[in-house]
Amino acid sequence: MSLDFKPGAFNDFFRDETFREDFTYRNSPQNIRRFPFPFDRDDYMYSVNMEPHVPGRKGTAFEHILDVDEHYVAEMIDRAKVLADDPLRCQSLPHMTLAGWDLLELIMEAKARDYPHWFSLTKDGKRWHWVNRPLGIDHTFTFLDESTLPYGPFEYITRQTQGDFSLQDERDGTLWMDAGMVTSQADWSLDFDVGMNFHEWHAPVPLAHEKGVFDRALKFLMKLQHGSPVRRFNWTMTVNPLLDTAPETYPIWGPTKTTLTPENLGDKQHLRVELQSLYRLPRSNAIAFDIRCYLASFNEIVTVPKWARRLHRVVRDLPEELATYKGFIRNRPAMVEWLAKHDDGAPTSPGWWPDD
Repeated sequence: MSLDFKPGAFNDFFRDETFREDFTYRNSPQNIRRFPFPFDRDDYMYSVNMEPHVPGRKGTAFEHILDVDEHYVAEMIDRAKVLADDPLRCQSLPHMTLAGWDLLELIMEAKARDYPHWFSLTKDGKRWHWVNRPLGIDHTFTFLDESTLPYGPFEYITRQTQGDFSLQDERDGTLWMDAGMVTSQADWSLDFDVGMNFHEWHAPVPLAHEKGVFDRALKFLMKLQHGSPVRRFNWTMTVNPLLDTAPETYPIWGPTKTTLTPENLGDKQHLRVELQSLYRLPRSNAIAFDIRCYLASFNEIVTVPKWARRLHRVVRDLPEELATYKGFIRNRPAMVEWLAKHDDGAPTSPGWWPDD
C-alpha cells in the first residue's frame, strides 16, 4: 500500500498552482471574500482570544470545523515535497500513537460528513474504508492496527489534511508537544520544539509572557473538554506565497525580504493568517492543535475596502517589538506607505467580515 496521489478528477475546483519557485498561487475572487481576515478592530495586541470552534457562516472558512478550499490538492503536493526533502517535519513520539488514531478518526468523520462529494468513510466494526477522491486515495484498513496503513495514523491523515498539526500530551500539570506534522509554519521548528512543554516552546514570543497571556492560555487549555473545540487567530507576513517558512530553509526564503519594491510589494507581500483550533481527543486525552495557514497578497486584500483601511492602521500602529518578532520590521515603512494609498480615512465597522 502507498499514498501516491492521483489528483486530477476535480481540477475544475482545485487550483493547479505552486508555493515555490514560480509562485503561481493565487486566490480566486470568491476565495478572497472567504479569507479569514484576522483583525476585528483597527489595532492589535496579543490576547488569549479563544472562542468556541463551531460551524459558522455559510460560504466562509468557518462553515465547517475543517475547511477544504481551492488550494487543497496543491497544498498536499507541496507537503509531500517538503517531507521528501526533510522527513523530520513529521515526528511522533512512541506514546502518541493512540492520539494519532484519535486524530485520524476526527478528521475522517468530519470530512466525510461535511464534504460527502469528495470524501467517504465506511465502518464495518474495526474494518474501515476511506475514500479521498481529490487525491485519488481508496484504502481499506483496520482501525488501531498500524500495519494496515502505509504510514502511522498521524502521518497518514495529516498528509491528506490542510494545516499543520501538533499533538500535546498532558502530564505534570502542563502540555508537552510530543508529535507534529509541520510543513507550513511561520518560522518555527518542530525538530527543535518536539518534547518541549507549553512555556518552553512559547518562550521566544515577546510581551505576551509579561502580560500573563500564556499562563491564562495554559489554564484554559487544561480544562478543554472533548466535544468542545476552541479556536483563535494568529498572523504574520510572508514575502511570496511560500508555505514552508521553516528555520531549516531560511537560507532560501530569508533573503527574499530584501526584494520588495514599491512596484512589486502589492503582489509579493502576503498576509499570513493562522486559524488555530484545538481539540481534546477522546481515548488518549491529548490535545490536537490544528494550525491552518491562509495566504493573501496585499493586492488581493485591498479589493475589500474595509480590510484595506484596517490593515494599514494595524501595520502602522503595531508595537515595534511585535513587528520585529513577526519578521517584517525591515519592510514596515514600505508596507505602511503602500497601504496608506488604500486608506481613505473612513471609519471601519466592528468585526472581521466585509461590509458588502
